[in-house]
Amino acid sequence: MNKHIKQQMMEILELLSKEHDVLIKHFENNDIEATLNCLSECQNTALAIGQKIDAYEGEGSTSVKALEEYCELIFQIYTQVSNGDDIKSNKLSKSLKKSYINITNIMKNDIKVKKEVVFLPYKASMWDSLETVWQKADADPEVEAKVIPIPYYDKNPDGSFGEYHYEGILYPEYVPITPYENYDLKLNHPDEIYIHNPYDDTNFVTSIPPEYYSKKIREYTDKLIYIPYFVLEEIDPDDENAIEGLKNFIENPAVIYADEVIVQSENMRKAYIEHMVKITGEENRKFFSDKIKGTGSPKIEKLKKMSRDDVTVPDEWKKYISRSDGSRKKIILYNTSLNSMLRHSDTILTKLLKVFDTFKENKDNVVLLWRPHPLMEATMYNMRPHLLESYKKIVQLYKSEDIGIYDDSTDLDRALVISDAYYGDPSSLVTLCKAINKPIMIQNVAVGID
Repeated sequence: MNKHIKQQMMEILELLSKEHDVLIKHFENNDIEATLNCLSECQNTALAIGQKIDAYEGEGSTSVKALEEYCELIFQIYTQVSNGDDIKSNKLSKSLKKSYINITNIMKNDIKVKKEVVFLPYKASMWDSLETVWQKADADPEVEAKVIPIPYYDKNPDGSFGEYHYEGILYPEYVPITPYENYDLKLNHPDEIYIHNPYDDTNFVTSIPPEYYSKKIREYTDKLIYIPYFVLEEIDPDDENAIEGLKNFIENPAVIYADEVIVQSENMRKAYIEHMVKITGEENRKFFSDKIKGTGSPKIEKLKKMSRDDVTVPDEWKKYISRSDGSRKKIILYNTSLNSMLRHSDTILTKLLKVFDTFKENKDNVVLLWRPHPLMEATMYNMRPHLLESYKKIVQLYKSEDIGIYDDSTDLDRALVISDAYYGDPSSLVTLCKAINKPIMIQNVAVGID
Protein backbone atom coordinates (compact mmCIF):
# COMPACT_ATOMS: atom_id res chain seq x y z
CA MET A 1 0.00 0.00 0.00
CA ASN A 2 1.33 3.40 -0.81
CA LYS A 3 1.88 6.20 1.67
CA HIS A 4 -1.03 8.30 0.44
CA ILE A 5 -3.62 5.52 0.76
CA LYS A 6 -2.44 4.56 4.24
CA GLN A 7 -2.54 8.19 5.32
CA GLN A 8 -6.10 8.46 3.99
CA MET A 9 -7.18 5.45 6.04
CA MET A 10 -5.49 6.70 9.19
CA GLU A 11 -7.33 10.01 8.74
CA ILE A 12 -10.64 8.17 8.34
CA LEU A 13 -9.80 6.18 11.45
CA GLU A 14 -9.36 9.42 13.39
CA LEU A 15 -13.01 10.17 12.63
CA LEU A 16 -13.96 7.23 14.84
CA SER A 17 -12.40 8.91 17.85
CA LYS A 18 -14.40 12.08 17.21
CA GLU A 19 -17.55 10.06 16.62
CA HIS A 20 -16.98 8.35 19.97
CA ASP A 21 -16.97 11.73 21.75
CA VAL A 22 -20.25 12.68 20.08
CA LEU A 23 -21.73 9.27 20.92
CA ILE A 24 -20.88 9.61 24.64
CA LYS A 25 -22.50 13.06 24.81
CA HIS A 26 -25.71 11.75 23.27
CA PHE A 27 -25.66 8.78 25.64
CA GLU A 28 -25.14 11.00 28.68
CA ASN A 29 -28.01 13.19 27.52
CA ASN A 30 -30.16 10.06 27.28
CA ASP A 31 -30.75 10.68 23.55
CA ILE A 32 -31.13 7.04 22.60
CA GLU A 33 -31.95 7.59 18.92
CA ALA A 34 -28.93 9.80 18.38
CA THR A 35 -26.74 7.32 20.27
CA LEU A 36 -27.89 4.46 18.05
CA ASN A 37 -27.29 6.54 14.92
CA CYS A 38 -23.74 7.25 16.08
CA LEU A 39 -23.12 3.57 16.70
CA SER A 40 -24.32 2.77 13.18
CA GLU A 41 -22.02 5.44 11.74
CA CYS A 42 -19.07 4.02 13.69
CA GLN A 43 -19.72 0.56 12.31
CA ASN A 44 -20.09 1.85 8.74
CA THR A 45 -16.80 3.73 9.04
CA ALA A 46 -15.00 0.62 10.35
CA LEU A 47 -16.47 -1.50 7.55
CA ALA A 48 -15.36 1.02 4.91
CA ILE A 49 -11.79 0.99 6.28
CA GLY A 50 -11.77 -2.80 6.35
CA GLN A 51 -12.96 -3.08 2.75
CA LYS A 52 -10.25 -0.71 1.59
CA ILE A 53 -7.56 -2.66 3.45
CA ASP A 54 -8.84 -5.90 1.85
CA ALA A 55 -8.66 -4.27 -1.58
CA TYR A 56 -5.02 -3.22 -1.17
CA GLU A 57 -3.60 -5.83 1.21
CA GLY A 58 -5.73 -8.88 0.51
CA GLU A 59 -8.11 -10.58 2.92
CA GLY A 60 -7.19 -11.85 6.36
CA SER A 61 -4.93 -9.06 7.60
CA THR A 62 -4.46 -8.37 11.31
CA SER A 63 -5.84 -4.87 10.82
CA VAL A 64 -9.12 -6.18 9.40
CA LYS A 65 -9.43 -8.69 12.25
CA ALA A 66 -9.09 -5.83 14.75
CA LEU A 67 -11.79 -3.88 12.87
CA GLU A 68 -14.07 -6.93 12.92
CA GLU A 69 -13.63 -7.16 16.69
CA TYR A 70 -14.47 -3.47 16.93
CA CYS A 71 -17.65 -4.01 14.88
CA GLU A 72 -18.63 -6.83 17.25
CA LEU A 73 -18.16 -4.46 20.20
CA ILE A 74 -20.33 -1.82 18.50
CA PHE A 75 -23.03 -4.44 17.87
CA GLN A 76 -23.03 -5.45 21.54
CA ILE A 77 -23.29 -1.82 22.65
CA TYR A 78 -26.08 -1.18 20.13
CA THR A 79 -28.02 -4.16 21.50
CA GLN A 80 -27.55 -3.06 25.10
CA VAL A 81 -28.62 0.53 24.39
CA SER A 82 -31.63 -0.66 22.38
CA ASN A 83 -32.68 -2.93 25.26
CA GLY A 84 -32.28 -0.19 27.84
CA ASP A 85 -29.60 -2.08 29.75
CA ASP A 86 -27.79 -0.33 32.56
CA ILE A 87 -24.53 0.92 31.03
CA LYS A 88 -22.12 3.25 32.76
CA SER A 89 -20.95 6.15 30.63
CA ASN A 90 -17.31 5.93 31.76
CA LYS A 91 -17.21 2.18 31.11
CA LEU A 92 -18.64 2.70 27.63
CA SER A 93 -16.07 5.41 26.92
CA LYS A 94 -13.18 3.24 28.12
CA SER A 95 -14.18 0.22 26.02
CA LEU A 96 -14.48 2.36 22.87
CA LYS A 97 -11.18 4.12 23.52
CA LYS A 98 -9.36 0.85 24.22
CA SER A 99 -10.63 -0.68 20.97
CA TYR A 100 -9.76 2.46 19.00
CA ILE A 101 -6.18 2.56 20.34
CA ASN A 102 -5.77 -1.13 19.55
CA ILE A 103 -6.92 -0.67 15.92
CA THR A 104 -4.70 2.39 15.49
CA ASN A 105 -1.57 0.64 16.74
CA ILE A 106 -2.20 -2.47 14.67
CA MET A 107 -2.84 -0.48 11.47
CA LYS A 108 0.30 1.59 11.96
CA ASN A 109 2.46 -1.52 12.35
CA ASP A 110 0.62 -4.09 10.25
CA ILE A 111 0.17 -2.12 7.02
CA LYS A 112 3.54 -1.81 5.36
CA VAL A 113 4.07 1.15 3.08
CA LYS A 114 5.64 0.64 -0.33
CA LYS A 115 6.71 3.42 -2.61
CA GLU A 116 4.31 3.38 -5.57
CA VAL A 117 5.82 4.37 -8.90
CA VAL A 118 3.63 4.65 -11.99
CA PHE A 119 4.83 4.74 -15.60
CA LEU A 120 2.49 6.30 -18.18
CA PRO A 121 3.84 5.54 -21.66
CA TYR A 122 1.55 6.05 -24.64
CA LYS A 123 3.31 4.70 -27.74
CA ALA A 124 4.81 1.25 -27.31
CA SER A 125 7.67 2.16 -29.66
CA MET A 126 8.74 4.82 -27.16
CA TRP A 127 8.74 2.50 -24.14
CA ASP A 128 12.53 2.20 -24.35
CA SER A 129 12.76 5.75 -22.98
CA LEU A 130 11.39 4.45 -19.67
CA GLU A 131 12.20 0.74 -19.60
CA THR A 132 15.48 0.68 -17.66
CA VAL A 133 14.02 3.03 -15.04
CA TRP A 134 11.04 0.69 -14.67
CA GLN A 135 13.34 -2.35 -14.41
CA LYS A 136 15.22 -0.80 -11.50
CA ALA A 137 11.98 0.16 -9.74
CA ASP A 138 10.46 -3.26 -10.37
CA ALA A 139 13.50 -5.00 -8.87
CA ASP A 140 13.28 -2.97 -5.65
CA PRO A 141 11.30 -4.90 -2.98
CA GLU A 142 10.32 -1.59 -1.38
CA VAL A 143 8.69 -0.32 -4.57
CA GLU A 144 5.41 -1.15 -6.27
CA ALA A 145 6.00 -0.32 -9.95
CA LYS A 146 3.04 -0.13 -12.32
CA VAL A 147 3.18 0.25 -16.10
CA ILE A 148 -0.06 1.85 -17.29
CA PRO A 149 -0.08 2.54 -21.03
CA ILE A 150 -2.49 5.35 -21.85
CA PRO A 151 -4.34 5.89 -25.14
CA TYR A 152 -3.76 8.64 -27.64
CA TYR A 153 -5.60 10.21 -30.56
CA ASP A 154 -4.57 11.30 -34.00
CA LYS A 155 -5.47 14.93 -34.54
CA ASN A 156 -7.58 16.11 -37.44
CA PRO A 157 -6.35 19.10 -39.48
CA ASP A 158 -8.76 21.34 -37.52
CA GLY A 159 -7.18 20.26 -34.21
CA SER A 160 -10.05 18.03 -33.10
CA PHE A 161 -9.43 14.48 -31.90
CA GLY A 162 -9.53 11.82 -34.60
CA GLU A 163 -8.72 8.12 -34.48
CA TYR A 164 -8.26 6.52 -31.05
CA HIS A 165 -5.22 4.30 -30.38
CA TYR A 166 -4.34 2.06 -27.46
CA GLU A 167 -1.12 0.03 -27.63
CA GLY A 168 -1.22 -1.82 -24.32
CA ILE A 169 -1.00 -5.20 -26.06
CA LEU A 170 2.18 -4.24 -27.93
CA TYR A 171 4.54 -4.03 -24.95
CA PRO A 172 7.12 -6.77 -24.31
CA GLU A 173 5.71 -9.89 -22.65
CA TYR A 174 7.93 -9.39 -19.61
CA VAL A 175 6.28 -6.05 -18.83
CA PRO A 176 3.11 -6.51 -16.72
CA ILE A 177 0.46 -4.05 -17.88
CA THR A 178 -2.22 -2.40 -15.74
CA PRO A 179 -5.21 -1.26 -17.84
CA TYR A 180 -5.60 2.49 -17.54
CA GLU A 181 -9.35 2.07 -16.91
CA ASN A 182 -8.52 0.13 -13.73
CA TYR A 183 -6.30 2.74 -12.10
CA ASP A 184 -7.45 6.07 -10.73
CA LEU A 185 -4.49 8.45 -10.44
CA LYS A 186 -6.36 10.89 -8.26
CA LEU A 187 -7.58 8.22 -5.86
CA ASN A 188 -4.29 6.33 -5.60
CA HIS A 189 -1.97 9.35 -5.67
CA PRO A 190 1.25 7.41 -6.45
CA ASP A 191 4.52 8.65 -4.98
CA GLU A 192 6.03 9.14 -8.44
CA ILE A 193 4.76 9.27 -12.01
CA TYR A 194 7.05 8.94 -15.03
CA ILE A 195 6.00 10.29 -18.44
CA HIS A 196 7.68 10.55 -21.84
CA ASN A 197 5.07 12.70 -23.62
CA PRO A 198 5.99 16.36 -23.13
CA TYR A 199 3.34 18.07 -25.25
CA ASP A 200 -0.02 18.24 -23.44
CA ASP A 201 -2.20 20.14 -25.94
CA THR A 202 0.66 21.56 -28.05
CA ASN A 203 1.20 18.67 -30.48
CA PHE A 204 -0.39 19.19 -33.91
CA VAL A 205 -0.38 15.50 -34.86
CA THR A 206 -1.41 13.47 -31.81
CA SER A 207 -2.69 14.01 -28.28
CA ILE A 208 -3.05 11.91 -25.19
CA PRO A 209 -6.39 12.41 -23.36
CA PRO A 210 -6.48 15.79 -21.55
CA GLU A 211 -6.86 14.09 -18.17
CA TYR A 212 -3.28 12.83 -18.59
CA TYR A 213 -1.71 16.18 -19.50
CA SER A 214 1.29 17.00 -17.30
CA LYS A 215 -0.38 20.14 -15.93
CA LYS A 216 -3.20 17.92 -14.66
CA ILE A 217 -1.51 14.79 -13.36
CA ARG A 218 1.11 16.70 -11.38
CA GLU A 219 -1.72 17.23 -8.88
CA TYR A 220 -2.02 13.46 -8.39
CA THR A 221 1.51 12.60 -7.31
CA ASP A 222 4.25 13.75 -4.99
CA LYS A 223 6.71 13.80 -7.89
CA LEU A 224 6.11 14.00 -11.65
CA ILE A 225 9.19 13.00 -13.67
CA TYR A 226 9.57 13.64 -17.39
CA ILE A 227 12.09 11.73 -19.53
CA PRO A 228 12.09 12.65 -23.24
CA TYR A 229 11.19 9.86 -25.65
CA PHE A 230 13.89 11.20 -27.98
CA VAL A 231 17.62 11.79 -27.83
CA LEU A 232 19.26 14.75 -29.52
CA GLU A 233 22.58 15.44 -31.19
CA GLU A 234 24.94 16.74 -28.52
CA ILE A 235 25.74 20.44 -28.71
CA ASP A 236 28.01 23.00 -27.08
CA PRO A 237 25.87 24.50 -24.27
CA ASP A 238 27.64 27.83 -24.81
CA ASP A 239 26.48 27.99 -28.43
CA GLU A 240 23.33 30.13 -28.32
CA ASN A 241 22.42 29.39 -31.93
CA ALA A 242 22.66 25.66 -31.34
CA ILE A 243 20.44 25.93 -28.28
CA GLU A 244 17.93 27.98 -30.25
CA GLY A 245 17.77 25.12 -32.76
CA LEU A 246 16.55 22.83 -29.99
CA LYS A 247 13.78 25.08 -28.75
CA ASN A 248 10.97 22.93 -30.14
CA PHE A 249 12.26 20.02 -28.06
CA ILE A 250 12.73 22.12 -24.93
CA GLU A 251 9.77 24.51 -24.87
CA ASN A 252 7.16 21.95 -23.86
CA PRO A 253 4.63 21.81 -21.02
CA ALA A 254 6.24 18.83 -19.27
CA VAL A 255 9.47 20.79 -18.81
CA ILE A 256 7.45 23.40 -16.93
CA TYR A 257 5.05 21.19 -14.97
CA ALA A 258 7.22 18.18 -14.09
CA ASP A 259 8.99 18.19 -10.75
CA GLU A 260 12.02 16.60 -12.38
CA VAL A 261 13.28 16.42 -15.97
CA ILE A 262 15.91 13.83 -16.89
CA VAL A 263 17.91 14.47 -20.08
CA GLN A 264 20.66 12.57 -21.86
CA SER A 265 23.79 14.41 -20.69
CA GLU A 266 25.16 17.21 -18.57
CA ASN A 267 25.68 19.37 -21.66
CA MET A 268 22.06 18.85 -22.68
CA ARG A 269 21.01 19.76 -19.14
CA LYS A 270 22.89 23.05 -19.45
CA ALA A 271 21.23 23.71 -22.82
CA TYR A 272 17.76 23.12 -21.34
CA ILE A 273 18.50 25.41 -18.41
CA GLU A 274 19.88 28.22 -20.56
CA HIS A 275 16.92 28.16 -22.92
CA MET A 276 14.29 28.01 -20.18
CA VAL A 277 16.01 30.88 -18.35
CA LYS A 278 16.09 32.84 -21.59
CA ILE A 279 12.31 32.56 -22.08
CA THR A 280 11.20 32.78 -18.44
CA GLY A 281 13.75 35.09 -16.79
CA GLU A 282 16.99 34.87 -14.88
CA GLU A 283 15.07 34.67 -11.59
CA ASN A 284 14.06 31.11 -12.58
CA ARG A 285 17.60 29.78 -13.01
CA LYS A 286 17.67 27.97 -9.66
CA PHE A 287 14.21 26.51 -10.33
CA PHE A 288 15.33 24.91 -13.59
CA SER A 289 18.83 24.03 -12.32
CA ASP A 290 17.27 22.05 -9.48
CA LYS A 291 14.67 20.22 -11.54
CA ILE A 292 16.67 19.32 -14.69
CA LYS A 293 19.10 16.41 -14.32
CA GLY A 294 21.64 15.29 -16.91
CA THR A 295 21.91 11.70 -15.73
CA GLY A 296 21.44 10.04 -19.12
CA SER A 297 18.84 8.59 -21.45
CA PRO A 298 17.36 5.15 -20.66
CA LYS A 299 17.21 4.58 -24.44
CA ILE A 300 20.99 4.70 -24.68
CA GLU A 301 21.46 2.80 -21.42
CA LYS A 302 19.34 -0.09 -22.71
CA LEU A 303 20.87 -0.14 -26.18
CA LYS A 304 24.45 -0.31 -24.92
CA LYS A 305 23.63 -3.50 -23.01
CA MET A 306 22.20 -5.29 -26.05
CA SER A 307 23.74 -7.57 -28.66
CA ARG A 308 22.33 -9.46 -31.63
CA ASP A 309 21.87 -12.48 -29.37
CA ASP A 310 19.32 -10.50 -27.37
CA VAL A 311 16.85 -10.03 -30.23
CA THR A 312 14.68 -12.36 -32.26
CA VAL A 313 14.68 -11.78 -36.00
CA PRO A 314 11.24 -12.45 -37.51
CA ASP A 315 11.14 -15.37 -39.91
CA GLU A 316 9.81 -13.18 -42.71
CA TRP A 317 12.95 -11.02 -42.47
CA LYS A 318 15.36 -13.90 -42.87
CA LYS A 319 14.77 -14.32 -46.61
CA TYR A 320 16.12 -10.79 -47.11
CA ILE A 321 19.09 -11.16 -44.76
CA SER A 322 20.51 -14.55 -45.75
CA ARG A 323 22.09 -15.51 -49.05
CA SER A 324 21.46 -18.91 -50.60
CA ASP A 325 24.76 -20.18 -49.16
CA GLY A 326 23.68 -19.14 -45.66
CA SER A 327 25.99 -16.13 -45.39
CA ARG A 328 24.62 -12.86 -44.08
CA LYS A 329 24.15 -9.71 -46.12
CA LYS A 330 24.90 -6.28 -44.72
CA ILE A 331 21.81 -4.64 -43.24
CA ILE A 332 21.34 -0.91 -43.74
CA LEU A 333 18.87 0.77 -41.43
CA TYR A 334 17.02 3.36 -43.49
CA ASN A 335 15.26 5.97 -41.38
CA THR A 336 12.90 8.59 -42.79
CA SER A 337 11.93 11.37 -40.41
CA LEU A 338 8.96 13.68 -39.97
CA ASN A 339 11.11 16.79 -40.16
CA SER A 340 12.60 15.79 -43.50
CA MET A 341 9.17 14.97 -44.92
CA LEU A 342 7.78 18.34 -43.82
CA ARG A 343 10.78 20.30 -45.12
CA HIS A 344 11.10 18.47 -48.42
CA SER A 345 7.51 17.51 -49.13
CA ASP A 346 7.88 18.37 -52.81
CA THR A 347 10.72 15.90 -53.39
CA ILE A 348 10.64 13.33 -50.59
CA LEU A 349 8.50 10.76 -52.43
CA THR A 350 10.77 10.85 -55.47
CA LYS A 351 13.76 10.42 -53.17
CA LEU A 352 12.23 7.30 -51.63
CA LEU A 353 11.81 5.69 -55.06
CA LYS A 354 15.39 6.53 -56.01
CA VAL A 355 16.72 4.99 -52.81
CA PHE A 356 14.70 1.85 -53.37
CA ASP A 357 15.98 1.52 -56.95
CA THR A 358 19.57 1.77 -55.72
CA PHE A 359 19.12 -0.96 -53.15
CA LYS A 360 17.26 -3.20 -55.60
CA GLU A 361 20.33 -3.08 -57.84
CA ASN A 362 22.55 -4.14 -54.93
CA LYS A 363 20.26 -6.58 -53.15
CA ASP A 364 22.72 -9.48 -53.49
CA ASN A 365 25.05 -7.76 -51.03
CA VAL A 366 22.93 -5.45 -48.88
CA VAL A 367 19.40 -5.38 -47.57
CA LEU A 368 17.48 -2.23 -46.78
CA LEU A 369 15.63 -2.17 -43.46
CA TRP A 370 13.22 0.72 -43.89
CA ARG A 371 11.85 2.11 -40.69
CA PRO A 372 9.77 5.26 -41.27
CA HIS A 373 8.82 7.38 -38.30
CA PRO A 374 5.83 5.72 -36.58
CA LEU A 375 3.77 8.90 -36.93
CA MET A 376 4.57 9.45 -40.61
CA GLU A 377 1.07 8.77 -41.98
CA ALA A 378 -0.68 10.59 -39.12
CA THR A 379 1.52 13.64 -39.72
CA MET A 380 0.87 13.58 -43.45
CA TYR A 381 -2.86 13.33 -42.83
CA ASN A 382 -2.74 16.35 -40.56
CA MET A 383 -0.09 18.55 -42.19
CA ARG A 384 0.58 17.26 -45.74
CA PRO A 385 -2.67 15.55 -46.76
CA HIS A 386 -1.88 15.81 -50.48
CA LEU A 387 1.04 13.38 -49.99
CA LEU A 388 -0.75 10.68 -48.07
CA GLU A 389 -2.22 8.51 -50.82
CA SER A 390 0.94 8.62 -52.91
CA TYR A 391 3.02 7.73 -49.86
CA LYS A 392 0.77 4.76 -49.09
CA LYS A 393 1.22 3.52 -52.65
CA ILE A 394 5.00 3.73 -52.28
CA VAL A 395 4.84 1.71 -49.06
CA GLN A 396 2.73 -0.91 -50.82
CA LEU A 397 5.18 -0.96 -53.74
CA TYR A 398 8.10 -1.50 -51.36
CA LYS A 399 6.33 -4.46 -49.81
CA SER A 400 4.91 -6.05 -52.95
CA GLU A 401 8.20 -5.91 -54.86
CA ASP A 402 10.16 -7.34 -51.90
CA ILE A 403 12.62 -4.46 -52.02
CA GLY A 404 13.65 -4.98 -48.42
CA ILE A 405 12.45 -5.25 -44.85
CA TYR A 406 9.62 -2.93 -43.85
CA ASP A 407 9.68 -2.37 -40.10
CA ASP A 408 6.68 -0.64 -38.57
CA SER A 409 6.95 -2.59 -35.31
CA THR A 410 7.32 -1.04 -31.88
CA ASP A 411 10.79 -2.55 -31.46
CA LEU A 412 13.29 0.10 -32.53
CA ASP A 413 16.13 -1.53 -30.59
CA ARG A 414 15.95 -4.70 -32.68
CA ALA A 415 16.48 -2.70 -35.87
CA LEU A 416 19.40 -0.80 -34.37
CA VAL A 417 21.10 -3.90 -32.99
CA ILE A 418 20.91 -6.11 -36.11
CA SER A 419 21.84 -3.39 -38.61
CA ASP A 420 25.40 -2.88 -39.81
CA ALA A 421 25.07 0.81 -40.67
CA TYR A 422 22.68 3.74 -40.70
CA TYR A 423 21.43 5.68 -43.71
CA GLY A 424 18.73 8.30 -43.65
CA ASP A 425 17.60 11.59 -42.24
CA PRO A 426 19.10 13.43 -39.29
CA SER A 427 17.17 12.25 -36.24
CA SER A 428 17.52 10.85 -32.75
CA LEU A 429 18.44 7.51 -34.32
CA VAL A 430 21.74 9.04 -35.41
CA THR A 431 22.60 9.77 -31.78
CA LEU A 432 21.67 6.21 -30.82
CA CYS A 433 23.82 4.78 -33.62
CA LYS A 434 26.76 6.87 -32.47
CA ALA A 435 26.31 5.49 -28.95
CA ILE A 436 26.75 1.94 -30.24
CA ASN A 437 29.40 2.80 -32.84
CA LYS A 438 27.38 2.18 -36.00
CA PRO A 439 28.61 3.77 -39.26
CA ILE A 440 26.35 6.66 -40.27
CA MET A 441 25.52 8.24 -43.61
CA ILE A 442 23.09 11.16 -43.69
CA GLN A 443 20.65 11.32 -46.58
CA ASN A 444 20.60 14.37 -48.84
CA VAL A 445 17.07 14.54 -50.20
CA ALA A 446 18.13 16.75 -53.10
CA VAL A 447 20.70 14.28 -54.48
CA GLY A 448 19.68 11.86 -57.22
CA ILE A 449 16.15 13.12 -57.94
CA ASP A 450 16.81 14.94 -61.22
